[in-house]
Amino acid sequence: MVTNDAKSTIVLPGAPQDQQKILAAGGVACWSEPVLIDTYAPGQPDRYPMFLDRRVYQGSSGKVYPVPFIDSIAADKEPRLWQAIHLENEYVRLMLLPEIGGRIHIGYDKTAGYDFFYRNNVIKPGLVGLAGPWISGGVEFNWPQHHRPATFLPVDTAVERSANGNVTVWHSDLDPLQRMRGTHGVRLTPGSSLIEVEARLHNRTDEPQTFLWWANVAARVHEKYQSFFPTDVTHVADHARRAVTAFPRADRPYYGVDYPALAAEGAPAAGRPGADRLDFYANIPVPTSYMVTDTRDSFFGGYDHAAGAGFVHWADRSIAPGKKQWTWGTGPVGTAWDRHLTDDDGPYVELMAGVFTDNQPDFSYLAPGETRTFSQYWYPIGQMGPAQQANLDAAVALSLDDSGRTATVGVSATARRDARIELRLGEATLHTWSAVLSPAHPFTATLHLPAPAAGTDLTLRVMDGDTELISWTPRGAAENPEPRTATEPAQPQNMDSMDELFVTGTHLAQNRHPTRSPLPYFGEMLRRDPQDSRASTALGAAEYRIGHYARARDLLENALARLTRRNLNPPSGEAGYRLGLVLERTGRFDEARERFGKAAWDRAWAHPAHLALARLALRSGDPAEALRHAGAALATEATSPEAKHLRFLALERLGRPTESTALLSDILAADPLDPVAQALAGTLNVADPKTGLAVACWLARAGQWQRALDLAGIADAADAHPAFGSPGPLLHYLRASWLEEMLDPEAAAAERARARRADPTYAFPYGLDDFDALQRALDADPKDRVAHGLLGCWLLDAGRTADAMGHLEKAVAHGSQDPVVWRNAALATVNTGGDPVAADRYFGRALELAPDDARLVFERSVLAEVRGLPAGERIAAIEQHGPAVLDRDDLALRYANLLTEAGRAQDALALLASRSFQPFEGGEGLALAAYDRAAVQHARVLMEERPTAAAALLRDGIEAPANLGEGRHPADSMAERFVALGDALELAGDASAAEEAWNRALLPGGPLAVDRRPVGPADYWRGIAFVRLGLPDGAEDVWRQLEARASELDSAPAAPDYFATSLPELLLFNTHTASARAAAAAQLRQLAGQGRVLTTHAGTKEGASL
Repeated sequence: MVTNDAKSTIVLPGAPQDQQKILAAGGVACWSEPVLIDTYAPGQPDRYPMFLDRRVYQGSSGKVYPVPFIDSIAADKEPRLWQAIHLENEYVRLMLLPEIGGRIHIGYDKTAGYDFFYRNNVIKPGLVGLAGPWISGGVEFNWPQHHRPATFLPVDTAVERSANGNVTVWHSDLDPLQRMRGTHGVRLTPGSSLIEVEARLHNRTDEPQTFLWWANVAARVHEKYQSFFPTDVTHVADHARRAVTAFPRADRPYYGVDYPALAAEGAPAAGRPGADRLDFYANIPVPTSYMVTDTRDSFFGGYDHAAGAGFVHWADRSIAPGKKQWTWGTGPVGTAWDRHLTDDDGPYVELMAGVFTDNQPDFSYLAPGETRTFSQYWYPIGQMGPAQQANLDAAVALSLDDSGRTATVGVSATARRDARIELRLGEATLHTWSAVLSPAHPFTATLHLPAPAAGTDLTLRVMDGDTELISWTPRGAAENPEPRTATEPAQPQNMDSMDELFVTGTHLAQNRHPTRSPLPYFGEMLRRDPQDSRASTALGAAEYRIGHYARARDLLENALARLTRRNLNPPSGEAGYRLGLVLERTGRFDEARERFGKAAWDRAWAHPAHLALARLALRSGDPAEALRHAGAALATEATSPEAKHLRFLALERLGRPTESTALLSDILAADPLDPVAQALAGTLNVADPKTGLAVACWLARAGQWQRALDLAGIADAADAHPAFGSPGPLLHYLRASWLEEMLDPEAAAAERARARRADPTYAFPYGLDDFDALQRALDADPKDRVAHGLLGCWLLDAGRTADAMGHLEKAVAHGSQDPVVWRNAALATVNTGGDPVAADRYFGRALELAPDDARLVFERSVLAEVRGLPAGERIAAIEQHGPAVLDRDDLALRYANLLTEAGRAQDALALLASRSFQPFEGGEGLALAAYDRAAVQHARVLMEERPTAAAALLRDGIEAPANLGEGRHPADSMAERFVALGDALELAGDASAAEEAWNRALLPGGPLAVDRRPVGPADYWRGIAFVRLGLPDGAEDVWRQLEARASELDSAPAAPDYFATSLPELLLFNTHTASARAAAAAQLRQLAGQGRVLTTHAGTKEGASL
């Protein structure tokens, strides 16, 4: 075992002998070899599904179901062998980690001895990922949302060696939420420093899906690290464009920091940029994102002025507009996160490159059956400073000194070039240099000009023979108009036009808004026009996705009735195609064919419609018809994997083995990780056992039931990563439904019996195939408690909470012994407005089945708060399960707060000091709040007899204890702590220090916190500070602010912040937001009233208990 204090270092292995020979010959070496890395292991996934449908994550939905959730990381590191793939040529070396999402973990410039991507020498996950663990460093490939849902899960890999010497390491998986297929290949070329990542994003589902792609590069930073963007970038935007500022010099407060004020405080030290420069990490004190709003160029990157090295990213701006920087900031919050994510490797920034997206959230559509292929490129640069222009051949910089008489040029090339470098003034050539450029030999030069010049009059050209590699003329100061910021849409009933309703609903659905549903906007359209085709189609699609087939059919038929009222050939085939899906799911195959056939008249829907027709033809035993439709699908989407798979099945059924075998060989040669093709070849080898089941379901829909049965039989891999989830009972229920299709009811019954005996751990049903199989199971046996429990789980995720409650009650009534079922019944009871006492009984039974389960104890305690039980009862309910349950951070913090509320603040402080805490990103502040609350209360007890000890306790906590895992944000209020500190100092006889503390309670955050947070209970202590200082007018102003905020809460709609990027409190119970706002308003009024009383009794030191 290594100690946490021991320095960790990744030692890269040397290339094997055969690969050394390739390197020596100027080629690309590639080999697989494990690497020993000190690792803080993630905890086991939670056995209880997380229904986080209102969780806000990176500004969009943080829904994680059906992925098992991990909420803990080991406190100690252990060495672990990680499977690694090494890719190397004469210029760069890469290390890829297929077990952690297929990321590039190390990017090393061999010529400069420099890690141009951040090298994290430990695997130290923080709770940042959608499903929990996430690591910093290298390059993470985020899709179909940010962060990659499978960021800490294994992917499948294959190595491709091309005839020209290129080597590509392919990584592939089905994303765990939408089950689309993502493939990315990391490619090196002989004699080039270019790192190419080719991505292939494929929607293998029946419906349009939304996605984004951000390649997330980390770069190690310090005071002299600069992020560079094209020189025409004049503005950057925050998430969802809720705010903008000028760039690179911020011209207004951004993220609450008044950068112009900071810059005005004094001239920067020599060699340091002004404090308003956002391109220097060292100037950003708080967690901050910014994204480029517009540029004509396709590059950006980062440069380390201390090392004289950096990197460029390049991608075609017509599809890759996304250019973003993120930092945790240089302040206490950033320092705390540095400790969570690394041991000794220090801070980093993320320089993210977005394709088909330029913001977060900013999703694009991927049509059913569509594949999008694109490439991104990175390469190291050296000695030249930040690039001002770059392409795939070279990066250049050209600058003039203040006199305009001295020009400095810099060039970094991606391959060896016999170059001619020209500096021109207008049409005249000032100087020409000859140089052998290569990644190992960048070029820099300084030239004294004959007369002062303007940068815009100069042109730098780099030639290779007669070929221009790159040319750059500095631009003048751009005067781009300020980009618009986003606004919150009105509520549906307040919108004037039908078009605005439709556009808003589409926007909310496309960008997966976490707290504003699109459905009321479409519903309002139907209220105004009951036959509106757009609204009927959108709502029909939504009902289909949650298994409401009858409702979906009615809505889609309603849409078609309007669309075909005057035109039997509507311009869009969408409504007909979607109706075909509903009819197919409900066994009305002939009618489905009619709908798909007509939908295929529309080019936009022809591809998925022909796929469906081929699928139905195979199901009905007509391979010739299937072959025809597969061919038609290929005519519309030549690379379509599904069309090729269906063509193979049709050829096979037609008895044409030579053609089918050749076709399958071609598919696998072009895409060796295609899981369907692997399954058809009998060679399926995937890390995720649910991938095999997904392939089996696809085959079954095409009538390939025996193949599906065989494939499902091997899907339950006992050694699979538990965070994938388990097929568990579901594979048996699916097999049973396929056996019924094969007219074997006895075998189907036997499979369902196996399902009831199977381990249900991590078996979270998802998708319509699971839904249909569970419905058929209950048709066969209405008393199947396992099927009832699983279907209840599926319906909870679908938002059909009342229907879920019915099935969960039946599972309970029929004797379920699964604590997950009882816990889910408790959630459904509360979220349907049921009796919370009954919900508590469900939790009680769950705890009988899973004694001392800390997750259940936590959730039951949250319910006890909803029920309004006193602190003493809630403390006892936790304590009866023993101290081990307090290993959970959330439960330990809840317990600490209850101890403080019950007058046991000293016990709360002892608990908080006894262990380390790990916050979720966006959920920071909970441990600090519990600590401050306990410290102030205990200090008030101490100061009665030991005021000096009380003052010491309060002073010691001004800087957050490191074990809490959180740093203080400049906007965090510390007024209560400073009021109490002043009180203690006054009692200790130090009136001057007391007055200083009370004045400190009044101070805002200064330039670092100019955007004060909305008035809240903590502001009460600002009022008390005015009282202590004998300033009643100031106190009265605070009391009025509290009352005004209370009135705002009374009149505000019962909705969370529309632009929130994180709302961790909206997680468990769907409690009524309006009642919570009313309670908050009442508390503010109570505090204002109490403050006025204290104003009239200025010597009173009690304050109010918050």
